[in-house]
Amino acid sequence: MGAGHAHKLYRHGHSPVHGLPPHTKIVAALGFVVVVVSTPREAVWAFAAYAALLTAVAAKARIPAGFLLRRLLVEVPFVAFALLMPFVVPGEQTQVLGISLSVPGLWGAWNVLAKGTLGVAASVLLAATTELRALLLGLQRLKLPPLLVQIASFMIRYGDVITDEMRRMSVARRSRGFEARGVRHWGVLAKSAGALFIRSYERGERVHLAMVSRGYTGTMPVPDETTATRAQWAHAAALPLTALLICLLGWTLR
Repeated sequence: MGAGHAHKLYRHGHSPVHGLPPHTKIVAALGFVVVVVSTPREAVWAFAAYAALLTAVAAKARIPAGFLLRRLLVEVPFVAFALLMPFVVPGEQTQVLGISLSVPGLWGAWNVLAKGTLGVAASVLLAATTELRALLLGLQRLKLPPLLVQIASFMIRYGDVITDEMRRMSVARRSRGFEARGVRHWGVLAKSAGALFIRSYERGERVHLAMVSRGYTGTMPVPDETTATRAQWAHAAALPLTALLICLLGWTLR
């Protein structure tokens, strides 16, 4: 899989959460999200309980609140969509601060915001406590098709390579006095994009030849250290199982 490719989403640490095998954390996060999505939207208290569970996991992993909140900004487009729902969804109307809003739209907006935020927060916690290489190994351990795992692995690595190449090309353009300020500069940017594509394609061929010359046959080995003990599975399962109990209570008390 290659060595050390730290990502901005990952926060290095030595907490019990960091120490869990990656495939146990993937299963736990997926199970938690499934339970959250299955919860009735009327059980508002249940979503507060889910948020408390994630807060406890973040505290256990020693992840600062600011670190998580900054990465939750990726949810902004969904928030904008949810805020429009009370104005466009038909149905019974209610007055809020003198504004007529749709009751089904308000419930729909709450549903999207609550479940979406919790799902994104769980994903951010997973990425913050698990290196990308470990995540890929975890997916492979969970028997995800090897081809999909390798495609994801190469995308991550080539994403960094292409970004670095773009940065160098941008520095080269600026050193020659070029700054894109309008439509008349689009031609130069288009040529730069074409040159970037050619460079990336050529580098990909060279990397593939280098891998084949070192014995690559189309599959990546899965190290034995990715196996998990029963205790580790139990620790990882604590989050989704607790969430499941809350979900069942939510359906019972609705």
